[in-house]
Amino acid sequence: MTSPASLTDASTAFAELKRRLNLISDLGAAQGLMSWDQETQMPPDAARVRGLQMAGLAGLSHQLFTADETRALLEAAEREDAPGEVEADLLRVVRRDFDKATRLPTAFVEEMSRARNEAHHAWIKARTDNDFAHFAPYLQRVLDLTRQYAELSGYAEHPYDALLDDYEPGMKTAQVRRIFADLRERTLPLLRAIVAAGDATDYGVLSRPFPASAQRDFALKVAGEAFGLRPAFSRLDESAHPFQTNFSADDLRITTRFDEHYFPMSLFGTWHEAGHAMYEHGVSRELERTPLSRGASLGVHESQSRMFENLLGRSRAFWQRYFEEFAQAAPDVAAGQDAENLYRAVNRVQPSLIRVEADEVTYNFHIMLRFELELALLEGTLSVEELPSAWNARMQEYLGVTPPNDAEGVLQDIHWSSGLIGYFPTYSLGNLLSVQLLEAARREPQVAGGLERADYTPLREWLRQQVHQYGRRRTPDQLVQAATGAPLSADAYVKYLHEKYADIYQLG
Repeated sequence: MTSPASLTDASTAFAELKRRLNLISDLGAAQGLMSWDQETQMPPDAARVRGLQMAGLAGLSHQLFTADETRALLEAAEREDAPGEVEADLLRVVRRDFDKATRLPTAFVEEMSRARNEAHHAWIKARTDNDFAHFAPYLQRVLDLTRQYAELSGYAEHPYDALLDDYEPGMKTAQVRRIFADLRERTLPLLRAIVAAGDATDYGVLSRPFPASAQRDFALKVAGEAFGLRPAFSRLDESAHPFQTNFSADDLRITTRFDEHYFPMSLFGTWHEAGHAMYEHGVSRELERTPLSRGASLGVHESQSRMFENLLGRSRAFWQRYFEEFAQAAPDVAAGQDAENLYRAVNRVQPSLIRVEADEVTYNFHIMLRFELELALLEGTLSVEELPSAWNARMQEYLGVTPPNDAEGVLQDIHWSSGLIGYFPTYSLGNLLSVQLLEAARREPQVAGGLERADYTPLREWLRQQVHQYGRRRTPDQLVQAATGAPLSADAYVKYLHEKYADIYQLG
């Protein structure tokens, strides 16, 4: 490799830096492929060595990115004018990532990777056996390392800021507190009114038998036809917890899970992950194999999945268009039903235990609960051993339900076992942004007309132009302002909830 000291031409420095970034990206893709395989295909006894392999790749990738040679190449490229706007954006993002990464010793990165892998497999067993005590020591280790991570990364106000910044660049804990307080104040009365109004339709249709193979076929047909997800660049598998991952813009993997007596789990899970996948598919190919070639933030990412799952997949227009095809795929479910009945059924509001199956009105309360518990764990005001009882108390306070066991309570999510503390707030931020983006897109007549007849091709093109193509070239704030003409706000989302569910539940 050319010595950085001999590089006097900025384009040469930039080209050499980009080659190095390409290699680091390739290592990340290999690690991601191992992780996907671990969730979908890997035999159970392979877990121990797979953890070592993934930790080795994580360490090697970190070493390459934080090496003195990378620093020299980056500084050489920064000294001269960037060749173009894309290159300037790449240098800015690489500088941000480099400064964050160099605060972490390689040994710490490897230790964190091993701890997360071990905690993940402990979580699977604990959830299967309904045994939080088995998971607790692994979670404690992840939490201890997370506190170290926050201290190594640095923060101005709260250690949670260091974690949140990884997923939602620029966002502060204080901002999340304000947003959640506002959401609680404006949506809790709506939830109380809906609960008081009682059921709006017959929900027994949701538990009628629907074979898993037929669910899969229908979910994929809609994902392709309505949302653009094609088998040429994607595949669907099963996993304990649905997720999306990708190894390039044209190699997308999504997962779901099936229950033959509760079809919304697989259908809306598939369409949710399809939203994530189509975001990655829409990133400009000139950004591939660089740090720019993924979503701007997890909040922006979640806005796409929640849009596909809820704003489109649970809309009245959607079920008017797809009811007949649904009836062909699931005749036992559709018997005696029509599009309006099914629309009302899939939009049932009912406080429940499981976040990923929560309706639009109650969903954010699940996120608030997790955010508050994460803060308490990080601050040391809540111990790991106290976590199950604290979880149950908040579930009762916010949603009026108490989990009968830890598998349906504190153990239901994969995130803490994967060390993803600071991640949960992005789900609610994505909810807010999903409606704000859709309302901005609706200003285009072609998009508005398409939404009325459940033709989402114009919307997908608008999203590609306004959101997807940029990858990380724009910060979340820049992207939202440019696409919608305003900063992120809860206003459009709250208005949407009130209008939609006042209609369904006849609240007047």
